[in-house]
Amino acid sequence: MKLIFAGTPEFAAQALAAILAAGHEVALVLTQPDRPAGRGMALQPSPVKKLALEHGIEVFQPLTLKDADAQAKLAATGADAMVVAAYGLILPQAVLDQPRFGCLNIHASLLPRWRGAAPIQRALLAGDAETGVCIMQMEAGLDTGPVLLREAFAIQPEDTTATLHDRLAALGGRLIVAALGRLPLPAEAQPAEGVTYAHKIDKAEAAIDWTKSAAELDRHIRAFNPAPGAQAQLDGVSIKLWRAVPVEGRGEIGTILSVDRKRIVVACGEGALAVEELQKAGGKRLPVQQFLAGNALQPGQRFTVA
Repeated sequence: MKLIFAGTPEFAAQALAAILAAGHEVALVLTQPDRPAGRGMALQPSPVKKLALEHGIEVFQPLTLKDADAQAKLAATGADAMVVAAYGLILPQAVLDQPRFGCLNIHASLLPRWRGAAPIQRALLAGDAETGVCIMQMEAGLDTGPVLLREAFAIQPEDTTATLHDRLAALGGRLIVAALGRLPLPAEAQPAEGVTYAHKIDKAEAAIDWTKSAAELDRHIRAFNPAPGAQAQLDGVSIKLWRAVPVEGRGEIGTILSVDRKRIVVACGEGALAVEELQKAGGKRLPVQQFLAGNALQPGQRFTVA
C-alpha cells in the first residue's frame, strides 16, 4: 500500500519501522520541525525524521497543513492512506478526505478513555488497571473517530511511563500493520460514556504532594519517570524521586521515619513511601546506599509539605 506517514517522537518511529518492515511504500513522511536540544541547543531532527532519512524517504516539515500548497503536496503522492502517530499538528478536513482509505491514527489508550496528548501518564496517575492501543479512523474531533482495531494489556505494579511507552509503541506498530493489511475494516463508533481527556503534562504537576496516600505517590513517581521526574524539596534542596514502594507507617506528613542502606521511608497522608532511588539537583540518579554516601539523611528530617 502507498502511504503518507505523519509522526514525530520515538513512539511514532517504531510504528514507521514496522510499516516499512511489512513492505509498504511510504511516499512521504511528515514530522515536526527540528527543535533545539542538548547542552549546545543545536537543532535536532525528530526520531521519525532520522528513520525516514535512513530509508531515503522524502521528509516534509510544514508549520501548518491548512495552506493550499501543503495540501497539494500531500495530494500529489496519491497515497492510499495516511498513518498518524503523535504528530503534533491538526489535520484539516481537506487532508482527512484526501486518501481513499482516509487517515488512521495510532492512539496509546483504550478510547474513549484518555483522548488527547498524554494518555500514558494519565492512565498511570489514575491507577488504571489496563491500557492499550486503538487504531482509529480520524475525523475532525480530538480522538473522536471510530475504532478499527484495539488491543489491551494489564498495567503492572512496577510499570512506569517509560516501560508502558515501549510496550505500547511495539503494540502500535503491530496493530497498524495488521490494520493496513485488512483495509477496509469495519469501524466501531466510540461510546458516549467513559470519555476522559489526557491533558498535556505540565512540569508543575511533577511536584510531590505528601498529603496524598502512599499508593497515589507511588503512581505519581512512576507516571513522571522518565520525564520530568517527580520533584520534592528537602531543606531547600530539590530532589527527584525515581523509584519507591508503598509501605505501612505513620507519622507527621513528609517526615523521614527511617533510613537504611536500601530505602528511606517517608510518612504520607495515608501510609508511608519507601524511596529506593533518588537524585539530588545537579547529581545523578542513585540507589539509596550510593545517595547516602554523599548526602546524610536522618529520621526526623521533613520534606517540604505545600
